[in-house]
Amino acid sequence: MTNQKQDSEPSVPKAVVSRLSLYLRELQQLLRVGRKTISSSKLGSRLGVTDTQVRKDFAYFGQFGYPGIGYRCEELVGEIRQILGTDHTWPAALIGCGNLGQALLGYRGFSRQGFQVKLAFDISPELVGQSFEGLVVDHLDRMPELVRENEIRLAILAVPAKAANEAVERLIEAGITGILNFAPVTLTLPQSVSVVGVDLAMELEQLAFAVVQQTNSSK
Repeated sequence: MTNQKQDSEPSVPKAVVSRLSLYLRELQQLLRVGRKTISSSKLGSRLGVTDTQVRKDFAYFGQFGYPGIGYRCEELVGEIRQILGTDHTWPAALIGCGNLGQALLGYRGFSRQGFQVKLAFDISPELVGQSFEGLVVDHLDRMPELVRENEIRLAILAVPAKAANEAVERLIEAGITGILNFAPVTLTLPQSVSVVGVDLAMELEQLAFAVVQQTNSSK
């Protein structure tokens, strides 16, 4: 494998980064069933993209294939994790420990992909002091202190929409620079803070649209 990544690599489109996560999941699944290598065409076909697209996506970061072999799954998993920054564990803080927050605490996928929810916060007297998945919920007032002590840069926001922007202001003051937002609201953030929004209702709307279109096309 020859990694030819340059110091001044071009800006990487968001769609490419999204596909890297898809490639990673597929390669991890292949490893679980004992697959050692895979070609760009077979990897692409499993995910609905062309082999050209697969090679183009990886070319942003280097040349990872072997002539006559394709990609070595284990090596490529390591390369992608390094590119994504998940080759080490990221501690995260959860803001909001209601039904959604508790479900997120129980999600094992975070730890499998290199993320550990290390702190949890809420303002409800019924939740503060309670333990979920072995993690005791602290009051949100303690968040800046504890976030700094634990050198946390990522936060998961699972609060009602009306509480989201105030919580975000506190997160920014505490030094958080990346937010996974489950609150159904658009956040106002400085350029120094990155955000990824997850609106479950919106995803279902997109799915409903796709089903309607498919139904209409078959008539």
